[in-house]
Amino acid sequence: MTVSFKDLGFVPEILKALDDLGYEKPTPIQAQAIPAAMQGRDVLGIAQTGTGKTGAFTLPVLQRMAKGRARARMPRCLIVCPTRELAAQVAENVEQYGKYLKISMALLIGGVSFAEQEAKLNRGVDVLIATPGRLLDHFERGKILLTGVQALVVDEADRMLDMGFIPDIERIFKLTPFTRQVLFFSATMPDEIKRLVDQFLHQPHHVQIARKNMTAKTVTQRIVRMPRGDSKQKRTALRYIIDNNDVKNGIIFCNRKRDVDIVAKSLMVHGHDAAPIHGDLAQSVRMATLENFKSGKLKFLIASDVAARGLDVPNVSHVFNYDVPSHSEDYVHRIGRTGRAGRKGDTIMFVTPMDDKYYSAILDLINVKEIEEIIIPGLEDFPTESRDKNRGGRNKRNDRGRGKGRDRQKGRNSNTDTRHSKSERTHTDQKPQSSDTSRDGKSQDDTSRDNTSRDNKSRENKPQDSRPQNKPQNKPAKQSGSGQGQSERDNAAQGKNPKKKYGHNTLPSNDKSGFGDSMPAFFGAKLED
Repeated sequence: MTVSFKDLGFVPEILKALDDLGYEKPTPIQAQAIPAAMQGRDVLGIAQTGTGKTGAFTLPVLQRMAKGRARARMPRCLIVCPTRELAAQVAENVEQYGKYLKISMALLIGGVSFAEQEAKLNRGVDVLIATPGRLLDHFERGKILLTGVQALVVDEADRMLDMGFIPDIERIFKLTPFTRQVLFFSATMPDEIKRLVDQFLHQPHHVQIARKNMTAKTVTQRIVRMPRGDSKQKRTALRYIIDNNDVKNGIIFCNRKRDVDIVAKSLMVHGHDAAPIHGDLAQSVRMATLENFKSGKLKFLIASDVAARGLDVPNVSHVFNYDVPSHSEDYVHRIGRTGRAGRKGDTIMFVTPMDDKYYSAILDLINVKEIEEIIIPGLEDFPTESRDKNRGGRNKRNDRGRGKGRDRQKGRNSNTDTRHSKSERTHTDQKPQSSDTSRDGKSQDDTSRDNTSRDNKSRENKPQDSRPQNKPQNKPAKQSGSGQGQSERDNAAQGKNPKKKYGHNTLPSNDKSGFGDSMPAFFGAKLED
């Protein structure tokens, strides 16, 4: 017998909100979890993202909060999420499902003013959604009490474990009344999570919604075998896949925040509408980026696992695993962003020879022998990073720096100028001003020692005459080393700028990228890949 939301006993206000959203029937996890939750029992739900688990805990707590009244600084329901983005997503669902209920809600996450959050707490909150860190910050400030919590929800507990939040979760449990109801959801059940369940849940109702291969049947999984672990070659392959497939929009996952930025810049430089999202970005930037992606203004979202956890966008056509996740469970979470609600989706993962161990773990987890491979023509000939070239570029800059520095020292031109023959040095840069050296015919080393001796004596009486001893008699039209540096200094003094300097912070003046001289040099190196 098919169950509808009307059969579950919700109040008319919640049913009206569900009808507005077009929801008539609960998902399997909702159909199993909601009745037990509405009876006041603890619930342990094991389900992947995209199964409707958010509704499985928000709907019954809203039903419970429909009666009663909140007191200042004492929330009645507490929902704890591992990341800001997931907490914001849950808050959005609470607003949608409870828009006809006279309840108050507050969101406690980092990146938002404490004063603004405290003002909401002071007015009284029925449903409080928070990340562990910000929640405990308010508690330590004495701005919140958890002794009035009637229902405690822990979402994505396994991610809490990965992020090191288990001690915080244990403390939150201990700060809430023993009589509170617990709704506990996790995609996997490691030993540490089992310990938490045994310690804090009382005879929970178990709900497990997991497919045999843990991935949606509507999702097509494919891989690209990279011949080597070269970043530039992988970025080129990514763009080739995007350019040669019908990609409506997509999320591109990287293991490191640094790679998130690099891949995003690479796509933007090559004309793709893309933006990064990771934990180092300001909260306002992250929220704006997510909103642009949800609304369709942004085509590609390049993300870390933590930043994209809990992201709920129904119509994501592609998920790209730019890096193979080191934890096989993350693969399931990543590809769960597409193929939702029966829609078709595509996932493509780039596998290098160094990823074989992680790739094998993923195959074991999803219970398949192999994933279909995409063959990219000429992949071996795709451009690669050239360490020798990069090292050569650094040496060139260092050579210029050393040359100019040495030219400022006395008597060092003979040791540093390697661009002229010995005879050229005799007639140009190394010709001493003193006539004693030419008459004596001494060796260069002897001459240098004699000049040094004379310099030391002359400093006692005529310090102003000591410096010119090793200067050339006649300044040539074109000089290397000091002459060139002196010419640049003269031009700078006259307001001329024949050649722009570039080093760690600027690009050459002939840069055509459109970013100007202030563009970071490491970014400029990526413009062509």
